[in-house]
Amino acid sequence: MEYRDLGRSGLKVSAYGLGVMTFGGQTPEDDAFRQLDMAFEAGITLFDSAENYPTPTGPKTQGRSEEILGRWIASRGVRDKVVVATKVAGPGNAAGDMTHIRGEDRCFDRANIVQAVDDSLRRLGTDCIDLYQLHWPERPVTTLWRSRYSYLPDDPKLTPIEETLGVLGELVAAGKVRAIGVCNESAWGVMHYLSLAESSGLPRLASIQNGYSLLDRYFELGLAEIAMREGVGLLGYSPLARGLLTGKHLAGEEAGSTGHLMLTPNKQAAVAAYVALAREHELEPSHMALAFARQQPFMASVLMAASSAAQLESNLGAIGLELPKEVVKAINAIHDLNPNPK
Repeated sequence: MEYRDLGRSGLKVSAYGLGVMTFGGQTPEDDAFRQLDMAFEAGITLFDSAENYPTPTGPKTQGRSEEILGRWIASRGVRDKVVVATKVAGPGNAAGDMTHIRGEDRCFDRANIVQAVDDSLRRLGTDCIDLYQLHWPERPVTTLWRSRYSYLPDDPKLTPIEETLGVLGELVAAGKVRAIGVCNESAWGVMHYLSLAESSGLPRLASIQNGYSLLDRYFELGLAEIAMREGVGLLGYSPLARGLLTGKHLAGEEAGSTGHLMLTPNKQAAVAAYVALAREHELEPSHMALAFARQQPFMASVLMAASSAAQLESNLGAIGLELPKEVVKAINAIHDLNPNPK
C-alpha cells in the first residue's frame, strides 16, 4: 500500500481508504467488522464516516456507522494506526429529510458544529477526530455534475464561511480536530476557504471529498489544478460509479439496483467501452477503474465502499495495480469521445 500526504496537514493516508456509509444499515455490524479487518490487513488506514450515516439516513439508525467504526477501533487497539475522518451535516446535504439531526435549523454555525463534533467524538469513542469535513456546502452549488453554470441565490440566513472556518479553527486549537476538509465543493468554495485561512490565520483545508470515476471526471475541469497547486488532496468517492464500472449491469446482473436504473444510453456506451478495454488487457473492470483513480496526481486517497465483505474482497484486488501507459491513453480516448456521460 502506498501512503500519501493529506494536503499540508502532516497526516499520511493510505492511497485507498474505506468509506463506511452502509455500516449499521445495509451492512450489519459483524460484516462491517470483517470489512474493517480486511481493509486494515490490506494496508488501508483511512476510514471515512459521517454523522448522518448509514444511508439511507433516518432517525432510527443515525450515527450507527460512527459507533461501529469506534467499537472496531477500540476492540482492535489501533487508534494510533488509523486516520479517522467524519463529517458534519448541513442543510445542503443531498440525502433527503434530515430534520432528526438538530432540527430545522441545522447549518454550519458555531452551535451546530460544536454539538456535531462532540456527538461524533462520543460515538467514535475518541478524543480527537483526525479529519473533520463539511459534508455539503451550505449554499447552493450547481457546478459539480453539470456542464454549465446555473445561478441560484443564497438563502438570506446563510452562515458566512468566515464563521464556519472560525469555529473549525477553535476545534483545531482545542485539540478536538487535527485537520479540516470540505466535500462536494466547488472551485470558488475551495479558494474562498483558502483565502480566508491565509488572511485570518485559520486552518487550511487539507482535503476535498468529491466524486471521481471514469464516468465522472468533472473534478479535472477546475478543481484538479487547485488541488495540486494549493495542496488540497482529493478523497475520491464513488470510484466505481455505484457499481456501474464493474460491468455487471451490462450482463443483466443486479437488475434491481440503483446503478441499473442510472444506466442511460450514454453511460451504457461508456461502460461497455471501458469493460471491453479492461478485458482486452486481462484486467477486472473494477480494478482498472480503481487503479485509474489512484494514479491521478491530485488524488490523496480513493474511497472504496462495499455493502458486504465479499464486495470489498474483490475491490481490494486493485491494490498494487499500476496501469500501463497504453491503457491510460485508451481510457482517455474513450473519455474524450463520451466525457462525463449523462
